[in-house]
Amino acid sequence: MTDLILGQVLYYTDDPFQQGIAAAKHIAQGAVAVEGGRIAAVGEATALRARYPQARLHDHGQKLISAGFVDAHVHYPQTAIIASWGKRLIDWLNTYTFPEEMRFADRAYADDIANRYLDLVLARGTTTVCSYATIHPESVDAIFTAAQSRGMRVFAGKTCMDRNAPDGLRDTPQTAYDDSKRLLQKWHGVDRLSYVITPRFSPTSTPEQLAAMGALWREYPDCLMQTHLSEQTDEIAWVKDLFPQSRDYLDTYEAQGLLREGAVYGHAIHLTAREKARLVEAGASLVHCPTSNTFIGSGLFDMTLAQQLRVGLATDTGGGSNFSMLHTMAAAYEVAQLRGQSLHPSQLWWLATQGSARALRCEDKIGNLAPGMEADLVVIDLASTPAIEQATRRATDLWQQLFPTIMMGDDRAVSEVWLGGKRQTLA
Repeated sequence: MTDLILGQVLYYTDDPFQQGIAAAKHIAQGAVAVEGGRIAAVGEATALRARYPQARLHDHGQKLISAGFVDAHVHYPQTAIIASWGKRLIDWLNTYTFPEEMRFADRAYADDIANRYLDLVLARGTTTVCSYATIHPESVDAIFTAAQSRGMRVFAGKTCMDRNAPDGLRDTPQTAYDDSKRLLQKWHGVDRLSYVITPRFSPTSTPEQLAAMGALWREYPDCLMQTHLSEQTDEIAWVKDLFPQSRDYLDTYEAQGLLREGAVYGHAIHLTAREKARLVEAGASLVHCPTSNTFIGSGLFDMTLAQQLRVGLATDTGGGSNFSMLHTMAAAYEVAQLRGQSLHPSQLWWLATQGSARALRCEDKIGNLAPGMEADLVVIDLASTPAIEQATRRATDLWQQLFPTIMMGDDRAVSEVWLGGKRQTLA
């Protein structure tokens, strides 16, 4: 049976950071046809209604149909500590993150948080996440089980740490390798699940552990590898002390085989010229985490990097202060303004959908509306509150309609979410 979803439609034919606003396509009276979990067609509503006369109709009037949001860097185990009073990164980890992550040895607790987290993000229009778990294999099983039950595309991996962490959160180079390989073999490629090799960051891994993760990645090159890079200046100084032999922060990964296509680095705020050049040369991805970068006082990401690299967008739960990608787009706009870089709404929406999908190297599956793509969709109410409605009423084009929702929207703007062609019941 075909489902035909009617409304305004937004999709992309190219990268707006490369091709400008023309890369975004808008159909004022459009439709998306969904069959067998995939998008069958995108076009004018009149034409698709004639093409699919027996389809089930879902008429959303002037609401906007888009690909679901893709959150490219999260820590689902930090769900319960989101919006804890912030300090600098290392203090925040020691005060909030590590004590909370200790609890994930308990599978029942991990299941509870995993289900809570996915319900929270689905209600905000996010249909894919790329998450760090904890060092506990149970935490990986929990998030993948929760995602599998929803038919959700999720990337995740066991976080590996063998130093500078509490006793209950440290593994070893060998156990990190063994646990990661076992979990990878169990989950990677099952349904819509992808395993990600996940050293937390260089300060919590010895060179030996990073080398073990590099060896595992060489064995399974189709996996992604995720970690953190150059988030705070005091963190960078710490890395320099821990790795005196390395040229810079990126070199701590590069020397151990953790830099190539498929590498996904969160934050990447304070990069050297050499690091930028190597990231471009290697074809790596960066993920901008604007709310955590401001919440923890890390700095302002340089969005001009999106002209050379695959750049995604992320909430960075729970260092980030909100589960919503709408809120995150607003923060990205404001951060760019502080750097003298004005982001167009088409670029912000791209970052939260196709840009993040490209950063995760799954742009052929999710993050856009096109025939053959997986049918992960969000329907956005462009008049969800009185404040937004009075602003959009004056709009003369889509971008004037959409920008108030980017800047002021929340979960009330999310009218409907589809995962793999199935309409979801939102919590």
